[in-house]
Amino acid sequence: MTGDEGFLKVKDGSPDSNGDLYFLLTAAHELKAPLALIRQLSLSLETGTISRSERERMFRQITLTSERALRLTTDLSRSSRLEDSLFELEPLNPRQLCEEVAHELTPLYKAKNRQIRVASRYRPILVVANRDLLRRIMLNFGDNALHYAEGTEPVELKISSHESGGKIRMGVRDYGPAVPPDIWQRLQSNLGTNTQTLHARPQASGLGLYVAGQFAAVMHGRIGATRHRDGATFYVDLVASSQLRLL
Repeated sequence: MTGDEGFLKVKDGSPDSNGDLYFLLTAAHELKAPLALIRQLSLSLETGTISRSERERMFRQITLTSERALRLTTDLSRSSRLEDSLFELEPLNPRQLCEEVAHELTPLYKAKNRQIRVASRYRPILVVANRDLLRRIMLNFGDNALHYAEGTEPVELKISSHESGGKIRMGVRDYGPAVPPDIWQRLQSNLGTNTQTLHARPQASGLGLYVAGQFAAVMHGRIGATRHRDGATFYVDLVASSQLRLL
């Protein structure tokens, strides 16, 4: 994450007071960046002066960018129907799910010369969750880490046990400049409960984290973040399953 002074500056006014309009503006802001990039790439392709290899790279980037935008729109649609839907909770293998997420995000990371991997864990554990919602939370964290991590260190998906084995934490660790403590405190107070305009990170509004917080609540969990000297870890805490590992 960057350490810019203006980063994570919360927009003036309460999101609650602005209601649906604020949410719609935030969603529009979040979707603007990928759409603008797709348009820019399309206009460049129309010139006809681009080499074959570069053209293939740009087509690939359009595909990956559109997939990311589609993930966001799907998440928004799903979050608007949480109260009317039933989401089955079942014992899941968190490492298996993290590997699926890493595999899905690898093409996007490769397009930006970055790496994503799942940290090693030898003791098997199970978590009680809805597969689709948990997968979307981890994809959201992975997308966020790709845009804001710096350096050459791979982004890592990590799994750990807490509260004497009663809780399972699944997180995404990125590496970048530290966020100033006062800005970090502001982020923590609103994480997963309100959207936040993140100045100096024009592609971020906090909308993805807000949606992730809603998904976690449906599974009786919560999202959180840990500040590091060289980056941050965004995580979700969920109830551990007492069922023997059969997955």
